Amino acid sequence: MDPDRTVARRRSSLLLLRLLLWSGLALGTFSLGSSPHRVLHDLLSEEQLLKVEDLSLALLQGGRMGPLSLPPDLPDLDPECRELLLDFANSSAELTGCLVRGARPVRLCQTCYPLFQQVASKMDNISRAVGNSSESHSCARSLLMADRMQIVVILSEFFNSTWQKANCANCLTNKSEELSNSTVYFLNLFNHTLTCFENNLQGSAHSLLQLRNYSEVCKNCRDAYKTLSSLYSEMQKMNELENKAESGTHLCIDVEDAMNITRKLWSRTFNCSVPCSDTVPVIAVSVFILFLPVVFYLSSFLHSEQKKRKLILPKRLKSSTSFANIHENSH
Repeated sequence: MDPDRTVARRRSSLLLLRLLLWSGLALGTFSLGSSPHRVLHDLLSEEQLLKVEDLSLALLQGGRMGPLSLPPDLPDLDPECRELLLDFANSSAELTGCLVRGARPVRLCQTCYPLFQQVASKMDNISRAVGNSSESHSCARSLLMADRMQIVVILSEFFNSTWQKANCANCLTNKSEELSNSTVYFLNLFNHTLTCFENNLQGSAHSLLQLRNYSEVCKNCRDAYKTLSSLYSEMQKMNELENKAESGTHLCIDVEDAMNITRKLWSRTFNCSVPCSDTVPVIAVSVFILFLPVVFYLSSFLHSEQKKRKLILPKRLKSSTSFANIHENSH
Protein backbone atom coordinates (compact mmCIF):
# COMPACT_ATOMS: atom_id res chain seq x y z
CA MET A 1 0.00 0.00 0.00
CA ASP A 2 1.18 3.52 -0.80
CA PRO A 3 2.42 5.22 2.42
CA ASP A 4 1.23 8.66 1.27
CA ARG A 5 -2.29 7.33 0.69
CA THR A 6 -2.30 5.75 4.15
CA VAL A 7 -1.20 9.01 5.78
CA ALA A 8 -3.89 10.94 3.88
CA ARG A 9 -6.56 8.48 5.03
CA ARG A 10 -5.43 8.81 8.65
CA ARG A 11 -5.45 12.59 8.45
CA SER A 12 -9.01 12.57 7.08
CA SER A 13 -10.07 10.29 9.95
CA LEU A 14 -8.53 12.65 12.46
CA LEU A 15 -10.27 15.61 10.80
CA LEU A 16 -13.59 13.79 11.04
CA LEU A 17 -12.96 13.15 14.71
CA ARG A 18 -12.27 16.84 15.32
CA LEU A 19 -15.52 17.82 13.56
CA LEU A 20 -17.39 15.37 15.74
CA LEU A 21 -15.92 16.89 18.88
CA TRP A 22 -16.70 20.45 17.81
CA SER A 23 -20.25 19.55 16.90
CA GLY A 24 -20.76 18.01 20.31
CA LEU A 25 -19.52 21.16 21.98
CA ALA A 26 -21.65 23.38 19.77
CA LEU A 27 -24.84 21.42 20.51
CA GLY A 28 -24.15 21.52 24.23
CA THR A 29 -23.64 17.80 24.51
CA PHE A 30 -20.34 18.35 26.37
CA SER A 31 -19.53 21.12 28.73
CA LEU A 32 -16.69 23.46 28.01
CA GLY A 33 -15.12 22.49 31.31
CA SER A 34 -14.79 18.86 30.29
CA SER A 35 -11.32 17.68 29.45
CA PRO A 36 -10.61 16.35 25.94
CA HIS A 37 -9.71 12.97 27.37
CA ARG A 38 -13.10 12.80 29.17
CA VAL A 39 -14.93 13.81 25.98
CA LEU A 40 -13.22 11.05 24.01
CA HIS A 41 -14.20 8.50 26.65
CA ASP A 42 -17.84 9.56 26.26
CA LEU A 43 -17.74 9.22 22.47
CA LEU A 44 -15.51 6.20 21.89
CA SER A 45 -14.92 2.84 23.40
CA GLU A 46 -11.58 1.99 24.98
CA GLU A 47 -10.40 0.09 21.90
CA GLN A 48 -11.37 2.96 19.60
CA LEU A 49 -9.65 5.41 21.94
CA LEU A 50 -6.39 3.49 21.69
CA LYS A 51 -6.64 3.52 17.91
CA VAL A 52 -7.19 7.28 17.93
CA GLU A 53 -4.10 7.78 20.12
CA ASP A 54 -2.00 5.60 17.83
CA LEU A 55 -3.34 7.51 14.83
CA SER A 56 -2.46 10.88 16.39
CA LEU A 57 1.04 9.72 17.26
CA ALA A 58 1.58 8.36 13.77
CA LEU A 59 0.47 11.64 12.22
CA LEU A 60 2.79 13.63 14.47
CA GLN A 61 5.64 11.37 13.38
CA GLY A 62 4.92 11.98 9.72
CA GLY A 63 3.33 8.60 9.16
CA ARG A 64 6.39 6.70 10.44
CA MET A 65 6.37 4.58 13.57
CA GLY A 66 9.54 5.14 15.58
CA PRO A 67 11.43 7.93 17.37
CA LEU A 68 10.57 11.54 16.67
CA SER A 69 12.78 13.53 14.30
CA LEU A 70 13.06 17.19 13.39
CA PRO A 71 11.12 18.34 10.37
CA PRO A 72 13.33 18.93 7.34
CA ASP A 73 12.50 22.64 7.16
CA LEU A 74 13.90 23.43 10.65
CA PRO A 75 17.51 24.69 10.79
CA ASP A 76 19.99 22.08 11.96
CA LEU A 77 23.75 21.96 12.57
CA ASP A 78 26.03 20.74 9.85
CA PRO A 79 28.08 17.61 10.66
CA GLU A 80 31.31 19.51 11.33
CA CYS A 81 29.63 21.92 13.74
CA ARG A 82 27.85 19.10 15.54
CA GLU A 83 31.19 17.33 15.91
CA LEU A 84 32.68 20.45 17.51
CA LEU A 85 29.75 20.64 19.93
CA LEU A 86 30.17 16.98 20.85
CA ASP A 87 33.90 17.46 21.45
CA PHE A 88 33.22 20.42 23.74
CA ALA A 89 30.57 18.43 25.63
CA ASN A 90 32.91 15.50 26.24
CA SER A 91 35.80 17.74 27.30
CA SER A 92 33.54 19.73 29.63
CA ALA A 93 32.26 16.54 31.26
CA GLU A 94 35.82 15.32 31.87
CA LEU A 95 36.92 18.67 33.32
CA THR A 96 33.85 18.88 35.57
CA GLY A 97 34.53 15.42 36.95
CA CYS A 98 38.17 16.31 37.58
CA LEU A 99 37.25 19.51 39.43
CA VAL A 100 34.76 17.73 41.67
CA ARG A 101 37.11 14.84 42.44
CA GLY A 102 39.92 17.27 43.31
CA ALA A 103 37.78 19.53 45.48
CA ARG A 104 38.95 18.12 48.86
CA PRO A 105 41.83 18.05 49.48
CA VAL A 106 42.37 20.62 46.77
CA ARG A 107 44.08 19.12 43.72
CA LEU A 108 42.55 21.28 41.01
CA CYS A 109 45.54 22.85 39.32
CA GLN A 110 47.95 19.93 39.43
CA THR A 111 45.50 17.33 38.11
CA CYS A 112 43.06 19.26 35.91
CA TYR A 113 45.28 21.64 33.94
CA PRO A 114 45.52 19.32 30.86
CA LEU A 115 41.73 19.04 30.73
CA PHE A 116 41.33 22.79 31.15
CA GLN A 117 43.67 23.38 28.22
CA GLN A 118 41.66 20.88 26.22
CA VAL A 119 38.35 22.64 26.95
CA ALA A 120 39.89 26.01 26.07
CA SER A 121 41.11 24.54 22.78
CA LYS A 122 37.65 23.13 21.94
CA MET A 123 36.05 26.49 22.73
CA ASP A 124 38.58 28.22 20.50
CA ASN A 125 37.73 25.82 17.68
CA ILE A 126 34.04 26.67 18.02
CA SER A 127 34.71 30.41 18.07
CA ARG A 128 36.78 30.25 14.89
CA ALA A 129 34.59 27.74 13.05
CA VAL A 130 32.52 28.87 10.04
CA GLY A 131 29.57 26.91 8.76
CA ASN A 132 29.15 25.68 5.22
CA SER A 133 26.04 27.68 4.38
CA SER A 134 26.98 31.31 4.99
CA GLU A 135 28.79 33.54 7.45
CA SER A 136 25.53 34.68 9.05
CA HIS A 137 24.63 31.08 9.89
CA SER A 138 28.11 30.01 10.95
CA CYS A 139 28.78 27.38 13.56
CA ALA A 140 29.92 29.99 16.08
CA ARG A 141 26.65 31.90 15.74
CA SER A 142 24.58 28.75 16.04
CA LEU A 143 26.32 27.50 19.17
CA LEU A 144 27.17 30.75 20.94
CA MET A 145 24.51 33.33 20.02
CA ALA A 146 21.45 31.50 18.70
CA ASP A 147 19.41 31.57 21.92
CA ARG A 148 19.03 33.41 25.18
CA MET A 149 20.61 30.73 27.38
CA GLN A 150 23.91 30.32 25.51
CA ILE A 151 24.82 27.16 27.38
CA VAL A 152 28.21 26.77 25.71
CA VAL A 153 29.19 30.32 26.66
CA ILE A 154 27.99 29.85 30.25
CA LEU A 155 30.05 26.69 30.66
CA SER A 156 33.15 28.28 29.18
CA GLU A 157 32.86 31.33 31.45
CA PHE A 158 32.35 29.08 34.49
CA PHE A 159 35.54 27.13 33.77
CA ASN A 160 37.54 30.32 33.18
CA SER A 161 36.22 31.93 36.37
CA THR A 162 37.01 28.84 38.44
CA TRP A 163 40.51 28.68 37.00
CA GLN A 164 41.17 32.34 37.77
CA LYS A 165 39.81 32.13 41.33
CA ALA A 166 42.05 29.13 41.98
CA ASN A 167 44.96 31.15 40.53
CA CYS A 168 46.23 28.03 38.82
CA ALA A 169 48.40 30.08 36.48
CA ASN A 170 50.70 30.68 39.46
CA CYS A 171 51.41 26.94 39.64
CA LEU A 172 52.12 26.51 35.94
CA THR A 173 54.79 27.65 33.53
CA ASN A 174 54.34 30.74 31.38
CA LYS A 175 52.68 28.73 28.61
CA SER A 176 50.58 26.76 31.13
CA GLU A 177 51.81 23.51 29.64
CA GLU A 178 53.11 21.95 32.86
CA LEU A 179 53.68 22.59 36.55
CA SER A 180 56.45 25.02 37.42
CA ASN A 181 59.66 23.82 39.08
CA SER A 182 58.89 25.62 42.34
CA THR A 183 55.45 24.01 42.50
CA VAL A 184 56.82 20.53 41.87
CA TYR A 185 59.51 21.05 44.52
CA PHE A 186 56.96 22.31 47.06
CA LEU A 187 54.59 19.39 46.44
CA ASN A 188 57.46 16.93 46.85
CA LEU A 189 58.40 18.50 50.18
CA PHE A 190 54.75 18.44 51.22
CA ASN A 191 54.47 14.72 50.47
CA HIS A 192 57.76 14.11 52.29
CA THR A 193 56.47 15.97 55.36
CA LEU A 194 53.22 14.00 55.42
CA THR A 195 55.18 10.77 55.07
CA CYS A 196 57.30 11.81 58.05
CA PHE A 197 54.15 12.45 60.07
CA GLU A 198 52.77 9.02 59.26
CA ASN A 199 56.01 7.17 59.97
CA ASN A 200 56.51 8.77 63.39
CA LEU A 201 53.00 8.47 64.77
CA GLN A 202 52.93 6.53 68.03
CA GLY A 203 50.12 4.13 68.80
CA SER A 204 48.31 1.30 67.13
CA ALA A 205 45.51 3.35 65.60
CA HIS A 206 45.98 4.83 62.16
CA SER A 207 43.61 7.74 62.49
CA LEU A 208 45.30 11.07 63.17
CA LEU A 209 42.41 12.21 65.34
CA GLN A 210 42.59 9.19 67.67
CA LEU A 211 46.28 9.52 68.51
CA ARG A 212 47.46 11.49 71.52
CA ASN A 213 51.23 11.01 71.87
CA TYR A 214 52.96 13.04 69.18
CA SER A 215 56.35 13.66 70.76
CA GLU A 216 58.18 11.63 68.12
CA VAL A 217 56.42 13.52 65.34
CA CYS A 218 57.44 16.89 66.75
CA LYS A 219 61.00 15.74 67.30
CA ASN A 220 61.74 13.88 64.07
CA CYS A 221 59.71 15.97 61.61
CA ARG A 222 60.73 19.41 62.83
CA ASP A 223 63.32 19.93 60.09
CA ALA A 224 60.93 18.81 57.35
CA TYR A 225 58.23 21.15 58.59
CA LYS A 226 60.61 24.12 58.89
CA THR A 227 61.93 23.51 55.36
CA LEU A 228 58.42 23.38 53.92
CA SER A 229 57.33 26.49 55.81
CA SER A 230 60.43 28.42 54.70
CA LEU A 231 59.87 27.47 51.06
CA TYR A 232 56.24 28.59 51.28
CA SER A 233 57.32 31.98 52.68
CA GLU A 234 59.83 32.41 49.87
CA MET A 235 57.18 31.58 47.27
CA GLN A 236 54.88 34.17 48.82
CA LYS A 237 57.58 36.85 48.67
CA MET A 238 58.39 36.04 45.05
CA ASN A 239 54.71 36.20 44.16
CA GLU A 240 54.35 39.61 45.82
CA LEU A 241 57.37 40.95 43.93
CA GLU A 242 56.06 39.67 40.60
CA ASN A 243 52.57 41.08 41.19
CA LYS A 244 53.22 44.46 42.80
CA ALA A 245 50.55 46.15 40.69
CA GLU A 246 47.87 43.63 41.75
CA SER A 247 46.79 43.74 45.36
CA GLY A 248 45.66 40.65 47.21
CA THR A 249 47.37 38.14 44.94
CA HIS A 250 47.64 34.56 46.15
CA LEU A 251 49.55 31.44 45.35
CA CYS A 252 47.63 28.75 43.53
CA ILE A 253 44.98 27.04 45.63
CA ASP A 254 46.80 23.69 45.63
CA VAL A 255 49.89 25.15 47.33
CA GLU A 256 47.87 27.22 49.82
CA ASP A 257 45.68 24.29 50.81
CA ALA A 258 48.69 21.99 51.21
CA MET A 259 50.38 24.47 53.55
CA ASN A 260 47.17 25.01 55.53
CA ILE A 261 46.78 21.25 56.00
CA THR A 262 50.37 20.93 57.20
CA ARG A 263 50.09 23.83 59.65
CA LYS A 264 46.82 22.52 61.03
CA LEU A 265 48.32 19.08 61.65
CA TRP A 266 51.49 20.51 63.18
CA SER A 267 49.89 23.12 65.46
CA ARG A 268 46.42 21.79 66.31
CA THR A 269 46.56 18.04 65.91
CA PHE A 270 50.15 17.35 66.99
CA ASN A 271 50.42 20.47 69.19
CA CYS A 272 54.02 21.01 68.11
CA SER A 273 55.86 24.32 68.19
CA VAL A 274 59.03 25.48 66.48
CA PRO A 275 61.32 27.42 68.88
CA CYS A 276 62.58 30.67 67.48
CA SER A 277 66.39 30.93 67.32
CA ASP A 278 66.24 34.69 67.89
CA THR A 279 64.37 34.49 71.18
CA VAL A 280 67.25 35.68 73.41
CA PRO A 281 68.15 38.76 71.30
CA VAL A 282 64.51 39.73 71.02
CA ILE A 283 64.00 39.50 74.79
CA ALA A 284 67.19 41.49 75.45
CA VAL A 285 66.19 44.29 73.10
CA SER A 286 62.68 44.38 74.56
CA VAL A 287 64.00 44.70 78.13
CA PHE A 288 66.43 47.44 77.09
CA ILE A 289 63.67 49.45 75.41
CA LEU A 290 61.43 48.93 78.43
CA PHE A 291 63.97 50.30 80.93
CA LEU A 292 65.27 53.07 78.68
CA PRO A 293 62.78 55.71 79.99
CA VAL A 294 63.64 54.77 83.59
CA VAL A 295 67.35 55.21 82.96
CA PHE A 296 66.76 58.51 81.21
CA TYR A 297 64.72 60.06 84.03
CA LEU A 298 67.08 58.73 86.70
CA SER A 299 70.16 60.17 85.00
CA SER A 300 68.39 63.48 84.52
CA PHE A 301 67.57 63.63 88.19
CA LEU A 302 71.12 62.82 89.32
CA HIS A 303 72.95 65.20 86.98
CA SER A 304 70.63 68.17 87.25
CA GLU A 305 71.91 71.28 89.19
CA GLN A 306 70.10 72.05 92.38
CA LYS A 307 69.75 75.84 92.41
CA LYS A 308 69.69 77.50 95.75
CA ARG A 309 66.89 79.79 96.55
CA LYS A 310 67.95 83.45 96.91
CA LEU A 311 65.99 85.96 99.00
CA ILE A 312 64.98 88.99 96.98
CA LEU A 313 64.35 92.07 99.11
CA PRO A 314 61.68 94.59 98.19
CA LYS A 315 62.79 97.97 96.78
CA ARG A 316 61.39 99.95 99.74
CA LEU A 317 63.35 97.84 102.16
CA LYS A 318 66.52 98.37 100.14
CA SER A 319 66.12 102.19 100.17
CA SER A 320 65.45 102.29 103.95
CA THR A 321 68.52 100.22 104.68
CA SER A 322 70.72 102.43 102.49
CA PHE A 323 69.43 105.60 104.22
CA ALA A 324 70.16 104.13 107.64
CA ASN A 325 73.69 103.24 106.62
CA ILE A 326 74.33 106.78 105.34
CA HIS A 327 72.92 108.27 108.52
CA GLU A 328 75.19 106.09 110.66
CA ASN A 329 78.24 107.03 108.63
CA SER A 330 77.51 110.76 109.03
CA HIS A 331 77.55 110.46 112.82
